[in-house]
Amino acid sequence: MPERLQKILAQAGYGSRRACKDFITAGRVRVNGQLASLGQKADPAIDRVTIDGKPIVAAERLTYIALYKPRMVLSTVESERGDDRKTVRELVDIPEHLYPVGRLDFESEGLVLMTNDGDLTNKLTHPKFGHDKEYRVLLARRPAREQLEAWKRGIILEDGYKTEPVEARFESAQGKGAWVRVIMKEGRKRQIRETCKQLGLPVVRILRIRIGSLRLGNLKPRQWRYLTPDEIHELKGNENGKKNKRL
Repeated sequence: MPERLQKILAQAGYGSRRACKDFITAGRVRVNGQLASLGQKADPAIDRVTIDGKPIVAAERLTYIALYKPRMVLSTVESERGDDRKTVRELVDIPEHLYPVGRLDFESEGLVLMTNDGDLTNKLTHPKFGHDKEYRVLLARRPAREQLEAWKRGIILEDGYKTEPVEARFESAQGKGAWVRVIMKEGRKRQIRETCKQLGLPVVRILRIRIGSLRLGNLKPRQWRYLTPDEIHELKGNENGKKNKRL
């Protein structure tokens, strides 16, 4: 049965539908030897679909892994050409196609979900579903009440974008600095760092501890584990993330 190419690629474990759209627009996908176009349909039972010249292979099974990404590791499958930095994919030594759900910047650490379930990836990363992401942020100085209130309301970044409201609260003192707990639904690149820069709050460390209903738990840097059936069910069923809003 013909289906859109991005759906076929996502179901085969090549990433979210949005990521698979990027593969198509970048000219990396062909159908029966012809360059594919966005919106094109194909029947994987009949048509030969390739990405980077290699035939797509349907995922043998859906795999779900929680990984503690350490600092100075890229949250991508492959590094750019000539870039020898380690990626999260290199930390999970199993043969399945796996992709990180969303991004966690190079200098940050904590929970990354790795999977080949394109539908779940789309659900967790698409803004309309509004899944929470929770962080512990270590600041070099203690934030004033006014700074926290501004953070909560939303900040205009250097590029003119105004961030959505977040939950942010003082958690504990750390020498002259402080730990702040942050819950947000957006996932703009380096958003926490750019927000703190505008507020005059130097960032020492960013640790992501939750994505939707999935928690980092007791994982240590570079450690990973398979999700339990209950965790998978909760991620798939918890579309609005409301029950995870409490700090």
